[in-house]
This record gives sequence, structure tokens and C-alpha cells, in this order.
Amino acid sequence: MNKYKKIGLTALAASLVSVSAHAGEMSVAGSASMTVEGYTGEKLNAGSGFSMGNQLTFSGSGELDNGMTVSLSFVLDQGDDATTVAPAAATKKFGDAPFDSHSVKVSSDSLGTLTLAGEGGSSAATSIDTSAAGDVWDTFDGSRGNGASGVAVKDTSPGDNSVFYTLPSMVDGLDVNLSYQPQGSGRESGTGYGFAYTGIEGLTAKYAVADEVGTTTALAGDQTVYSLSYAYGPITASLSNSEYDDDTASSDQELSSYAISYTVTDEISLTYGSETIEKESDADDADFSIIKAAYTSGGMTITATMKDADNIAHGTGNTEDLEYWSVGASFAF
Repeated sequence: MNKYKKIGLTALAASLVSVSAHAGEMSVAGSASMTVEGYTGEKLNAGSGFSMGNQLTFSGSGELDNGMTVSLSFVLDQGDDATTVAPAAATKKFGDAPFDSHSVKVSSDSLGTLTLAGEGGSSAATSIDTSAAGDVWDTFDGSRGNGASGVAVKDTSPGDNSVFYTLPSMVDGLDVNLSYQPQGSGRESGTGYGFAYTGIEGLTAKYAVADEVGTTTALAGDQTVYSLSYAYGPITASLSNSEYDDDTASSDQELSSYAISYTVTDEISLTYGSETIEKESDADDADFSIIKAAYTSGGMTITATMKDADNIAHGTGNTEDLEYWSVGASFAF
């Protein structure tokens, strides 16, 4: 780890010694959704199906005697993938289900903000690596039931018990952050750094690099991400790029994407986006596109979405071209 990273983290940790907290406040925010959706394609007609989502976020904060603020957040999510495994007879426990991401945050104006994520942590790169089009590939990765299995985009997600540190503000409109993934069995620790600039009206520019520690030396590498977004009147244009490289050449990937959104009224918006996954070991790129209309009123958002995918497994077989549609309503409360 570079010296300036060590200095920042050490100073913040030292300030936490021998303090006590004043009474804080806890709050609960929720979200829910209802969706009808379907896939179509060669040798595939999945028809339509219904799904729902529900999530509660518990958060609270309090001020310490030294002026620092401590915040706690954790999420209850019925859709968390840890809920499906029954407890072993010897342990008699269900693990973390149905808890999703949870974290503790310590912050001050002079020392910045340190976040320890027990689950759902981000590296400097994964904190901004959602594509401009919204990760359309994620709708088509894995087995689709017609003999085609879509590729997934790799990233430097640090897993559980990782640290994310945002430095104190030094320049108006500029945020600088660092991430740290502890050393695991058979691998080194991983670090990352990132910048976000919003000093020009309508412009958001981000850049980040983070280590991929991998489970072996051959799977170690890094991820480099950048994104640009500019809003002018009712139109917002954005583009992004994520490049993942490790010592196994066949694993190298590049995800490039762009999107254009038009705000028709305060309630209605339209979006078109596209993204491409290039893989060094494959000649054919995986291409995706999305058209989405959204209507928002209060805490309710209704969306209609069409997505198209070609060569989802980097091949040209007719089973690799699919379409997806959905109509859904989401609620925040």
C-alpha cells in the first residue's frame, strides 16, 4: 500500500481510540416492486412470469465526543441469495440470511470518511463500474434454457470485510477515494484509488483503478474504469468503459457502453442504451441494447423495457440471440 494511503487510514483509526457516543437516531426506509417479464429467441419462448422485490434498509447515526459521526446501515432483502441453504445439523444456523449489505461508517470534515463493509463492499473501481446503459448484459448472463449461456462481466469486487475511504474535500467538485481488500489465504491484499469530478455544471467524470487479487497468481490483475456523463437541458448523454485484465489472457474483458436519456416532462423519461463486451480470446463480441420508458409520480415509478442481445456467449449460433421485455412498478417508502 502506498504511504499516503497508510497515513490516511492510520490517522483515522487512531482518532477512534477512547471515545463514547451520544444518543443517535435509527430510521427505516423501504422499497418494493412488481414486474411481469419474458424472454424470446431461437428455441426459447419463456412466456411471461411475475416477480416481486422487497427490501428494508435500517440506518442510524450518532456523534462522538470528539465530533466524529458514526453511522450504521444494514439491509433486509428477501431476494438475497443466502436464504436458500438449510442449516447443517452441526451448526444449526442459517448464516447471514436474509441480511444483505451492511456497513459501519466513521466520518469527519478533517479526516474524511472510512467505511467498513461487512458485506456488499466496493473497490474504487466497482463503486463506478455500472455501465452507462445500466448493465444490460446482466439480464442475459448464465443459462437461458435454450442451450446458450451468456457471459458475465468480471470486476474487482472485494467481497466481505473490505474498507472504502473517501479523503477530505481538497478541491471543490473533486472527490478522491481509496479501497482496501485484506490479504486472504493464498493471495495478496488489494488496493484501489478513484476520482470523481463534478466541478462543471452538468458534467460528471469518474476514473478508478483497483487490484484483482484472484485466488491464484494467474488470476491476479486489475480493473480500470472511467465514465462521463453530461446533462444539457432535457438530454443526458453518458458513456463508460471497464477494462479487466489478469495474467490469464483468456480472462481479459472490456465493456464499453453509451446511453442517451430524454426527459419529456418532470414525470416521463425515455432512454436508449447500448453496450459491448469484448473478450480477448473470442473473435465475436457480445452486443446488447435497451429501450426504456419510465413514469414517476411521488414514490412510484412505472417502467416499460425492451432489451436485445446478440452473441451472448461470444458465438454466432442462433440460440445466442435473445430478446427480453418487462413492465414493472416500484415503490419507495
